[in-house]
Amino acid sequence: MKVLIPPGKSGNVLATIAIGEQYLQPFMKYAYHTWEMYCRRHDLGLILFDDHLISTDHTKWKKPNWQKYLIPSAIIDAGLPVNNVCHLDTDILISPLAPNIFDSYNQSKVAVVSMRTGLPIPHQEICRRLAFLRNRYYSSEYPLDSSLFISLKDLYSLINVPPQNDYACSGVFVLNLVEHGSMLNEFFFKYDRNILSPTSGGDQTHFNYFLQSNDLQQWLEYRFQALWTYEVACRYAFLYSDRSVNHQVIQTCIETSLFTNYFLHFAGSWYESEMWEQVKVFDSAESLEMFSAFSEYMKTPVYGKPLGAIKPKENS
Repeated sequence: MKVLIPPGKSGNVLATIAIGEQYLQPFMKYAYHTWEMYCRRHDLGLILFDDHLISTDHTKWKKPNWQKYLIPSAIIDAGLPVNNVCHLDTDILISPLAPNIFDSYNQSKVAVVSMRTGLPIPHQEICRRLAFLRNRYYSSEYPLDSSLFISLKDLYSLINVPPQNDYACSGVFVLNLVEHGSMLNEFFFKYDRNILSPTSGGDQTHFNYFLQSNDLQQWLEYRFQALWTYEVACRYAFLYSDRSVNHQVIQTCIETSLFTNYFLHFAGSWYESEMWEQVKVFDSAESLEMFSAFSEYMKTPVYGKPLGAIKPKENS
């Protein structure tokens, strides 16, 4: 465990797991500076786990992404002055405009973001766009009908549990150490290495069932975990047509998405998810200037006073 930024007076921290150079190196190069800005602005600590939290030969060892549920107990064992933790996957970029995620957090709940509801356009339409664009531009073998469209009922039936009302992406969640630390520890150790899931041993469906069946979920707005695959399919479809597109264009699209969204998650295994590892956003004062100017503008009152027709100046 590395405390990159000590917990402040708020007792709130961001935490992530980056085990292996294939995760640690891109996180430190492309994402960390956006997290650091966010933590400094909101008085948050930042904790990084760069090694396994459980032995790989332990009977309860599972895919490494399960180990995020051991973060609370590890922080408690370390005796750090922490109240609440926001876990983020390493492939998330944070907007300079993002509000403090802890401000709207109910400490009796675990806050998560839905992959199905509250989206910029209906979920089914996003899936249609994803399937069509991947089939047309990435691979003709990509199916136009697949588990991408699976119903909630069928999704939960894959792990033999009753269906729940929604489905969150486990890349972002907020918890209280006292309320949920031991619960998540028990959740982790409930399953052994032979766990079956729709994501080849992944955690997400089991985590959703655990939260919702115990009425622990607090739903945050989509902007706290905008999925880049959704953003590309909805707003930047032209990025599919040319995989050699200029990196400056990709950077502009990512920064434009972060002008609207707070946390941008590059989840997935297709080409879209690799784009964050090709460009560095907000890497200069110039790239941050528009965001800082807009932040200041948002503090300025407006009165709607008519000023008459105003025409743009012609280029000289």
